[in-house]
Amino acid sequence: MIRLGGGVSAWALVLTSVMASAQTGGRQAAMTRPSAEKDFFVTLPAEVRPVPEPAKPGQKVPGFPLRGIKGWKWTPEQYLAEIPVLAEYKMNFLMNCYLSMFDLENLQGGGNNWWLPLPEPKKRRYEEVVRSCRRHGVEFCFAMNPNLGSSRVLDYHSDKDLDDLWQHYAWMADLGVNWFSICLDDIHAGIDPKGQARLVNEVLRRLRSKNPKAQMVFCPTVYLGRAATDSDRQYLSALAAELHPDVYCFWTGNRCVGEITRDAAESFKKAIGHRLVIWDNYPVNDGNPTLHLGPVTERDPDLCEVVDGYMANPLCPQNEINRIPLITEADYAYNPLAYDSGRSIGQAIVHLAQTPEQRAVLKDLVEMYPGMLIEDTHRTNANPVVERFKDILDRPNSHWLAEVYLKHVQDVAARLARAFPDHFTDARQTLLQNVAEIRRISAERHGQCGEQP
Repeated sequence: MIRLGGGVSAWALVLTSVMASAQTGGRQAAMTRPSAEKDFFVTLPAEVRPVPEPAKPGQKVPGFPLRGIKGWKWTPEQYLAEIPVLAEYKMNFLMNCYLSMFDLENLQGGGNNWWLPLPEPKKRRYEEVVRSCRRHGVEFCFAMNPNLGSSRVLDYHSDKDLDDLWQHYAWMADLGVNWFSICLDDIHAGIDPKGQARLVNEVLRRLRSKNPKAQMVFCPTVYLGRAATDSDRQYLSALAAELHPDVYCFWTGNRCVGEITRDAAESFKKAIGHRLVIWDNYPVNDGNPTLHLGPVTERDPDLCEVVDGYMANPLCPQNEINRIPLITEADYAYNPLAYDSGRSIGQAIVHLAQTPEQRAVLKDLVEMYPGMLIEDTHRTNANPVVERFKDILDRPNSHWLAEVYLKHVQDVAARLARAFPDHFTDARQTLLQNVAEIRRISAERHGQCGEQP
């Protein structure tokens, strides 16, 4: 329903509805995705329900044994802030982003100095993360990617290189951590499946000499799709033959970003010959000044019958506002057969908001940034606010429409600051960045648009 209070915002919602219809007309709905032939509006529920959705008679829960999230270049403080949220919504898995292990204060040469000891203050903070996970019943998974953003590519056949990397895993093993990951995704050197398997197997062997319960999740260099090409099949076949049978493997779905179906999971699992954990690239923005806040969609309800885990990839740096889509992912991962994206996004908002004003502004914010799944862009940098403004400018007599739309975006930013003065600071900053970009685009086209925020 259109919010009638506030004048400008009501008109802007009418406008965005028109623009959304123009952008999405004719696409087909799929699985848990809301119909793309209709405008995306959130219906706020009359009552707060438990999330995840409780099981009905005959429904098996949890759907995925492993349910959680990774960071995206998050700081220890961000991990610590989100651990209680994971526990509240029955998630039980947290993996650090391997980018978090980089020297983020000095990115010269890429910042990935995997062969060096981590600074002691950084180690102490991550030890706090491990302890907090343990208190909240969340498995912490330690991850590194030695061959991404590194001036020294790890040699899979070098004992020295293996020892240099092992120091970090030994540190975490001594803390009692049970889950570990070696990630070799998005690399351009060291794409050798047999060498990769040798590295993973040896690290797992050493881990289990310290802790027989240690588990390993490997992210291969080929991590998406159905293994449709000859090169992909050759790579995955070599891994299937060489990797220790206990190793889990990450898989992002039918593509890097987008739908995730059971039949694609079965194809990839057959090719790699190991158990899978979904690395869901939603709502990740890869550090771009945009938000993806709509519910997770287009994930088959029976994926958990062939996949052992579900891990979401979040926004950065906006970890607080990330809780909106995260709650829908927790809902899906725990009880996928009962998952309803419309119900779930409404419940996510009312769980995070205490007052009618807070609920209304979060609803408006989600409708402004429905996410790359709803928008069907498959781009982590997709920005519906800026892109919709550009569409407005392409229409006849667009100047006054652009003024109304800009005022709506500014109105939501101001209301978000009033309703949540101590929260969502990063999200508010993103909104203001988008306002500045809109004003720049408008000035190029028509001259100055709107009043200064």
